[in-house]
Amino acid sequence: MPLVLVGGLVFGFGLGFSHMARPEVVIDFLTFEDFGLLFVMFGGSIVAGIAFWILPKLSDSAPLTGKPYGRRLKSFDRNVLVGGSIFGVGWGLSGICPGAAYASLGVGNWPILYALGGMFLGAYAQGVWRSRQTETTTAVPSDD
Repeated sequence: MPLVLVGGLVFGFGLGFSHMARPEVVIDFLTFEDFGLLFVMFGGSIVAGIAFWILPKLSDSAPLTGKPYGRRLKSFDRNVLVGGSIFGVGWGLSGICPGAAYASLGVGNWPILYALGGMFLGAYAQGVWRSRQTETTTAVPSDD
């Protein structure tokens, strides 16, 4: 658990230091005016790629959970397409993604609390919708 906290702090500091926790920078990226975010994402992808390539060679299992390393594949279906589209629209409207929104609080961007509140409400609404959907599919029809 402390390793996860340290990783989150490093991630948040990096977002703040690179100014990626500022919505105006993200909006400039989304409107093709500033490509700095592309380099930040590329740098993070390189570090993650190297870690995912090296760690399984050093150990057979994950250090925190003890579970063996493996790929978890998710099929590309309608839910992934719709959810990704909704996420993208929210990212474009608020100008910031969820991870950077928390880091944005650290640089004094208090209006981002509205976007964070919207994220929590959206996640809650999706959870309620999903639980109602599973209740109706698992309900056994009566013999009446």
